[in-house]
Amino acid sequence: MIRYIRYILFLIVILSCCACQDSTTGDPDDIQYIPLAFTPPDAPRVEIENGIKLYLLEDHELPLVTLSAVVRMGSFYDPPGKEGLAKLTGSVMRTGGTLSMTGDQIDESLDLMAGIISVSVDTESCTISMSVLQEDLDRGMKLFSDIMMNPAFAQEKIDLSKAIETEELRRIYDNPQDTAFREFRRLIYRGDPRGRLSSVDSIKKIEREDLLRFHKRFFRPSNLMISVSGDVQANDMIEKIQRYMGPWRSSEENIPIPPPPVYQASSMDYIFKDTPQAIILVGQPAPGKDSPDYYAFEVLDFIIGSGGFRSRIFNEVRNRLGLAYSAGSFYSTRTGYGIFGAYAMAKASSATEVLTTMTNILKEIREAGVTPEELSWAKESIINNFIFSVETPNRIVVSQMMLEHDGLPHNFLTSYKNNIEKVGLNDLREVASRFLSEENRVVLVLGDEKRFENPLSSFGAFQTINDYAVDSQ
Repeated sequence: MIRYIRYILFLIVILSCCACQDSTTGDPDDIQYIPLAFTPPDAPRVEIENGIKLYLLEDHELPLVTLSAVVRMGSFYDPPGKEGLAKLTGSVMRTGGTLSMTGDQIDESLDLMAGIISVSVDTESCTISMSVLQEDLDRGMKLFSDIMMNPAFAQEKIDLSKAIETEELRRIYDNPQDTAFREFRRLIYRGDPRGRLSSVDSIKKIEREDLLRFHKRFFRPSNLMISVSGDVQANDMIEKIQRYMGPWRSSEENIPIPPPPVYQASSMDYIFKDTPQAIILVGQPAPGKDSPDYYAFEVLDFIIGSGGFRSRIFNEVRNRLGLAYSAGSFYSTRTGYGIFGAYAMAKASSATEVLTTMTNILKEIREAGVTPEELSWAKESIINNFIFSVETPNRIVVSQMMLEHDGLPHNFLTSYKNNIEKVGLNDLREVASRFLSEENRVVLVLGDEKRFENPLSSFGAFQTINDYAVDSQ
C-alpha cells in the first residue's frame, strides 16, 4: 500500500516536471499534473457468534500483525463524584494483571516477543491495541484477550495508578496551556457529562469494586469491535478470534450512544495566573460528523486557522502582527455534535489585542465570507492530506471499523473527497452565518490582567473563575 502511494506521487512529480517548460522560474501553483485518484480498499466485515464484529485487511509486506479493539466506554460514563473512573479502569486493565498472570509477568512476556499492548480511554470510547510479530500471534492473542476479558485489577496497581493520576492533576496548574484547555472543555460542555472533569477528590473516592463493575458493564462481546491488519490469512484470524474470545458471553444490555451535549448561552471567563504569557480561547458548537454541514465547516475551519501559515488567524495574529508565538483553530467533531475553537498563546501585554483580532476575523468571515482563492487552496490541501490519513492498511481498517462504531455510512471515506470538492463559497457563507454567531460563544482568557494593555471589561462582563482547581470540581 505504501509502495503504491509513493509510486503515484513519484509519477506526479515526473509528469509535473515534464509539463513545466521552465521549472526554475515557474510558480509551483501553476504546475499542471494528472489528478491523484485513490480509493482505499474495502476491509471485509465478519461477526462471530457471540457478537464481536471484526474488520480484516491482509498485508503481507512485513511479518507483523496489528489489532485494535474499540469499546463504547469512556469518561462520559463516569459516575458523578467519581470522575476519572473510566481512565483508571483502562490504565489498570493493562497494568493490573489478569486472573492467570500478574501485570509484571505480562510485561515480561511482551518484552520477550517485542510486542506491544496498550489501552487508551477517550470521552466515548476505549481502545485496546496490540502489535506483534506474525510468529508470536498466538501468544499475543492470549494476552490480548485475557486483558480484555479477565482483568484482575490488582490493588497495588490501582493504588499506583491513582497516585500517578493525582500527581498529574496537581501539576496541571503549572502549565498555563493545560489549565486553559482543561477549563475550556468544562465551559463549552457545561451541563453535560463531557464537561465533568476528574479531580484529586474524585480519584480518591474510586475503589476496586468500582473498576470491577465498570469493566463488567462495558466490556462484553456485543459492545466490542476489532480491526486486524497485517501478515495473516483472514480465515486463520477469524479462527483465532473464535478460539480465544468466542466463549466470552455477557448478559448486559447494549448501551445507547450518548446524546449530543446540551449547549449553553455565551460566556466570557477569566482565570488569573501570574505569568508573562496569556492563553486566549474562543469557541462554540459546530456541526457533527454526520451533519450535511460537516464538509463545509471543515473547509471553513481550515481557512480560519487549522490550515497553517496561510490560514487567517495564523497569518494575521502570528505572521503579520507578530502578537503570538502560536495561533490557529481546531474542529473536533463526533457523531451528533462538534466543537470549534480558535486559540492563541501570546505575551500578556498583547492579550486584549489578540482577542480583538481573533473575534474580528470570525466576524469578518461571518459577514463577508472567504475568497475564491482561499476556498481553492483549502480544498486542495484537505484532499491531499486525506490521502495520507489512510496510507497504511492499519489506518484503513481502523477507519472503516470506526465508521460503524460512530454510526457513519460505510461510504464515508470513499465519498469524502467528492464531498469536499463540492463545497462552494455559498456553503461557507451559510455555515459561517449559522455557526460563528456570538450567541453561544465561549471566550476564555488565562493570564495576569494587570499585565494586559487594556482591561478585559472593555470587551464585556468577564467572570473570574475561582473553582478550576483540581482538588475539587
